[in-house]
Amino acid sequence: QGTRAHEKMAFTRDVALLNCTSIVNTSSESLNDKNPVSDSIHQLAGPELRDELLKLKGCRTGEAKLTKGFGLAARFIIHTVGPKFKTKYRTAAESSLYSCYRNIMQLVVEQSMASVGLCVVTTSKRGYPLEDSTHMALRTVRRFLEKHGNSIEAVVFAASDTEEPVYKKLLPLYFPRSEEEERAFRPLIPADIGNSEGEPIVPERQIRISEKPGVLEDASEEENLESDLGQVGTHAFARMEGDVDKQRKQILQGQMSEATVQKQHQRNYSRWLCRARAEDLSDIAALKALYQTGVDMCGRTAMVVVGRNIPVTLLDLEKALLYFIHVMDHITAKEYVMVYFHTLTAEHNHLDSEFLKNLHDIVDYKFKKNLKAFYFVHPNFRSKVSTWFFTTFSVSGMKEKVHYLDSLQQLFTCIRPEQIDIPPFVLEYDARVNGPYRPPDSSSL
Repeated sequence: QGTRAHEKMAFTRDVALLNCTSIVNTSSESLNDKNPVSDSIHQLAGPELRDELLKLKGCRTGEAKLTKGFGLAARFIIHTVGPKFKTKYRTAAESSLYSCYRNIMQLVVEQSMASVGLCVVTTSKRGYPLEDSTHMALRTVRRFLEKHGNSIEAVVFAASDTEEPVYKKLLPLYFPRSEEEERAFRPLIPADIGNSEGEPIVPERQIRISEKPGVLEDASEEENLESDLGQVGTHAFARMEGDVDKQRKQILQGQMSEATVQKQHQRNYSRWLCRARAEDLSDIAALKALYQTGVDMCGRTAMVVVGRNIPVTLLDLEKALLYFIHVMDHITAKEYVMVYFHTLTAEHNHLDSEFLKNLHDIVDYKFKKNLKAFYFVHPNFRSKVSTWFFTTFSVSGMKEKVHYLDSLQQLFTCIRPEQIDIPPFVLEYDARVNGPYRPPDSSSL
C-alpha cells in the first residue's frame, strides 16, 4: 500500500524498554498497583516517579494522567486504570476500558507526541477476557487514528508472551496490510463493533437529536460530499471509508446492495482523486512513463505507457497510483485507448500484479467502461503469460480488450503514425527487429 503515515506493530517484550515519546502504565486508582508492567516501569524510571505519582492524588478508572519518564527511554508515561470485569456489570467495564484507550490517545495528540507504546491495560488479575479486551484496544486506537491521527507516526502494542498470540490473531483485522489480508480476517469481526469512535453502544442511551428535523440525511450528505472530501486528511487512515467494521459485517451477512457498494466505491475513488489533486507529483511526471498523445482511427483519445521509464524499485508506488488517477480522470470521461510499450523493459520495470489489482479496484467505473482497447506493443512470451493470468483471474472483462502487437506496423493500423508520440528507443528497436516502417503505397489505393 505504499508509504503509510503511521506504523503499527506488536512488541513482545517489556513496554518499559520502548524508545517511544510515551509509554503506558496500567495501575490502580491509587496509582500504586503491583503488576509486571508497573513494576518494570517503576524499576527503570527510578524513585522520582513514585514521588511524582503522589502529587497526582490518584486516577479514576478509565482516566489517563501524565508524568515524565525519568530514567526510561520514553520521555513521558501515561498512567491509566483499567476496569475490573464482572459479567453482571459487563457494560460498565466495556465503557471504562474504551475510555482508557481513548483518553490515552487523546493525551498523545494534545501533547504532540510522535509515538506511543501501549501496554495491555487489563491485567489478568482484573479478570477481563483477553480477546474481548484486545478487540476493544485495537478498535479504539484504529478509529481514533482514522479521525485524529495526522501527527502520530508510530503506535506500538506491547504484549506479554501470553497476550501475544491474541494480538497476532487480531491485528490483521484492524490493521490489514493488504486487501487479501482484510478479506481473510473479516470473519473475526465481533458482534459488538461500537459506534464510529469504537465506543460500546448502550441501546437505551441512544437518544438522538437531529440538527435539522425533517431533512433527509442522505440528501444533505450528498450535497456536502464534495466539500467534505477536500477536508480529508492525507494520513493513511483517512482513506478508510465510513464505519469500516459495520460495512464488513454487512458484507459478511450479505446485506449490502450493489448500489450501496457502488456508492462507497465512488466515495473512496473521490478521496483518492482529492489527494491526487493536492499532492506534488512532479517527480512522477518527470519520468514520462504516462502521457496523452493523439487519437486512434475511431477518434478516441490515446494514452501511452512506457514500461522502460517505470523504475519500480525506486518508485513510490502510492504516488504513482495518485499520478495515474490525476492524469486519467478527465480522459476516462469518454471512450479512450491505451498503448503500452513493453519495449526493452527489464525486471526492475515490471509492476507486479498486486499493484495493478489495487489500481483496478480503486479506479472509478468509467475507467473500465470507457477503455475500449489496450495495445500491448513488443510483448515477450513471459509478459504474454503473466498478462493472460492477470486478465483471466484478477480482472474481469479486460482480457478481450488486450491486443498483442509485435511491430509498430501493426500499431499503425489502429493509430496513424502522426497521431502518436513514440520514444526514440522504441523506434530504433522496431527498425532493428522488424525493419524500417513502410507506409501504405498511395499509388495502389
